[in-house]
Amino acid sequence: MRAADLPDNEPQRLTALHALKILDTPNDDAFERLTQLACDLFDVPTALVSLVDKERQWFKSHSGLDACETSRDISFCAHAVASNMPLVIEDTGSDPRFADNPLVEGTPHIRFYAGHPLRPTDQLAVGTLCLLSDQPRHFSARDMKILESLAGQVDELLRQHQMRYTLSQTTRRYEALFNESATGIVRIDRKGNVLSINPFALTMLGYTKQEVVGNNVGMLTPPSIRAEHDHFIERFLAGNDPKVIGRGREVDALHKDGHLIPVHLAVNAIHDEQHEVVEFLGILTNLSDVYDANHRMHKEQSLLKVLHQGITDYQALMSGEQLWTFLMEALRELTDSDYALIGEVLPTKTTNALKIHAITDLSWSNDSRHLMEMLRSGDMTLTNPDSLLGRVFAHGDVVITDDVYNHSKRGGFPPGHPRIDNYLGAPIFSGDQLIGMFAIANSQQPLSQSLLDWLQPFTDTCALLINLYRQMAEREQVTEDLATARDQAEKANKAKSEFLSSMSHELRTPLNAIIGFAQLLGKGRRDPLNDKQQRQVGQIEKSGKHLLSLINEVLDLAKIESGHMTMSIEPISIERVLEDACSTLEANMDAAGIQLHRRFAQGEWVVDADYTRTKQVLLNLLSNGIKYNREHGTITIDVEPLESALRISITDTGKGIDNNRLEELFEPFNRLDAENGSIEGTGIGLAITRELVERMGGRIGVTSQLNQGSTFWFTLPMTDACTVATQPVTRTAVSTLTSQRQYQLLYIEDNPTNQRLMEDIVDDFAHVKLQTVTSAELGLEIMRYSPPDLVLMDIHLPGMNGYQALDVIQHDPALHALPVIALSANAMERDIAHGLAAGFTDYLTKPIDIEQLTRTLNRYLSSFSANDAPRTAP
Repeated sequence: MRAADLPDNEPQRLTALHALKILDTPNDDAFERLTQLACDLFDVPTALVSLVDKERQWFKSHSGLDACETSRDISFCAHAVASNMPLVIEDTGSDPRFADNPLVEGTPHIRFYAGHPLRPTDQLAVGTLCLLSDQPRHFSARDMKILESLAGQVDELLRQHQMRYTLSQTTRRYEALFNESATGIVRIDRKGNVLSINPFALTMLGYTKQEVVGNNVGMLTPPSIRAEHDHFIERFLAGNDPKVIGRGREVDALHKDGHLIPVHLAVNAIHDEQHEVVEFLGILTNLSDVYDANHRMHKEQSLLKVLHQGITDYQALMSGEQLWTFLMEALRELTDSDYALIGEVLPTKTTNALKIHAITDLSWSNDSRHLMEMLRSGDMTLTNPDSLLGRVFAHGDVVITDDVYNHSKRGGFPPGHPRIDNYLGAPIFSGDQLIGMFAIANSQQPLSQSLLDWLQPFTDTCALLINLYRQMAEREQVTEDLATARDQAEKANKAKSEFLSSMSHELRTPLNAIIGFAQLLGKGRRDPLNDKQQRQVGQIEKSGKHLLSLINEVLDLAKIESGHMTMSIEPISIERVLEDACSTLEANMDAAGIQLHRRFAQGEWVVDADYTRTKQVLLNLLSNGIKYNREHGTITIDVEPLESALRISITDTGKGIDNNRLEELFEPFNRLDAENGSIEGTGIGLAITRELVERMGGRIGVTSQLNQGSTFWFTLPMTDACTVATQPVTRTAVSTLTSQRQYQLLYIEDNPTNQRLMEDIVDDFAHVKLQTVTSAELGLEIMRYSPPDLVLMDIHLPGMNGYQALDVIQHDPALHALPVIALSANAMERDIAHGLAAGFTDYLTKPIDIEQLTRTLNRYLSSFSANDAPRTAP
């Protein structure tokens, strides 16, 4: 005996067999009738519907055989399944494959076998319809045709069994989904009548099944949309665009007792096999919890908003007398109340009184309206300690009641008073001190301790604001006094600024001539000076510049004190700014015989500071180190990093300073009695230095020993920035203008000395012709009839001033493109900024820096070289 081979598709075949869900199922009359028919048609004692499993063959029907299964290894059917072809053995005794089979040699003594594969799905053989006999016999082609037809009937029975199983499973799942779902489900026919409704929907809406089934589904909707409900179905069935069906939306469902329930409604159309709509399925998801959560979240957000706005906008709310109304309305919104009040507790000799800051209008008559106005204005306080309010403001009790009219402390309500259903009064404490109270009435929320606990942040905020309100009231007089003092200080400061500006202008005007002519004399190429004259002129220029530096120091101090000192804080290399400062004072050190030593910690140190002001600090400290040093002394510069700052120390070998007077060093105009000596100065350099350092985020200090020297040190915050700011190297400017035509330069200046100085300066410009006038009016006439290439104009002029003249130029179409440069002794930063904003092409200050003026003239006149045609009058 040889067992049948396994088919190549055995895994797929077994999957198809098990998917039929028929193994080990009870007897089925349809299968029994078919196998009995096979026995009758073929006159055999046994016919089987045999299904070949992994280890066995199982008989769904076994007419003529008592056994319901056998082992697969002795199965005849397994051979038919393996080949997926019909198998006929007319005489098993003569077939070597089966002659020694136990089923041949023993019961049921099979001598004839004919089997046809069963293929209910995908042509996979899951078993056979087979015929058995204990006698050999012939099996014709006609017999095989009949057996094939019968096998086809078995295939159909197997498919129907599978379909019935699938349908029953689907039905059970649907029933479970329908009856046990945590979502409301309603089946509706084409007319809108309820076919069925699940338990969840019934519980949610408060109905019984008998009350709903058979009625129009509109009974579950609010009256406002009930009439439209059937129209939705009619329009959908008519083929119009759906508004509800097939689309989810949030709606209100109507509970049996009349209240509305927020739900998410999804209505889907159910089609039959002909794609006709047979019914509708509505899915209702209860959104009450979501709405409640959103409501709570909204309340929490509202509470946070009130707290935040009450604190951050306190000043604005208080100045507009809106604070208490804002808090009262917020309290009403937070608690869904009709009425609310907020008041401040005022201690008296006998008991506390309540001053109401905000109260909802409860008036119902003219008299009551007058009473409300008195309460709101604070002209009237409440003092009864035994009323519902008094228990709170007089005793600090919490009062909560849902039955105001039967409360023992109710007091009387006059006729016409609005009805009060519930009431909550809460004290406001600051520490142990009772400072206020709030109350609400007719709240839509349950009044309880939990509500009061939730409002605790609001209560705390009220306590804070009441304290601030009291402090503000106490400070009102102080604020008025400060305002008066401030106005006086501003007037004084303005007067000082005007004085300094005027002083700057008046001093710079003669210095313009002194320094300018000294520079021209010292650099004159046509009539060079001898050595003695050079020293004398140099002394004039040096003294003039020293006087200018003194003026600048006074102006710097004024700008610092007035807060007008501007800085550009950026990463700078301290080594570069030190190199710049030292090179500037190199000649001074050489002249004084001072040796300079620099000791830098390893690395390139970068600080956050203003380059120009840092250089100014170094120049001030180094200049003092030179001036107050001994003959042939030394100056040592040390740079060392601290935790987050860089410390720069400048040590001299001078006579030192008494330690008792070190603090006086940084006082303006205090020179520690040096004003009686030969060393010049204003005594404000160190005061400016300290202000500059501190404004850049650093510190400054000094240590000293008499007869040994002093060390001035300052710190600046370090930075990790890789890019540092650098200052351009100053180079001497000379006239570089080359052209084939003369350029016209108009200079408007009423001071003869300044006119002469400009003539001498422009004398070095071979291609520039200077024309000087003493007033803006004359200058405008010349501009109109003989336009210059460039205009230099003073600001302070007789008659029309420089700004007025500039305005005329800007509004004259023939002149508005003419470049006009301001040249003024008004040299404060605000003056320069004002001039540039007014429209001057550039703004130069007096005393004239000849090199700067030369560069400026070169820049503007060179820009005209691309167009050599001279200007002509319009």
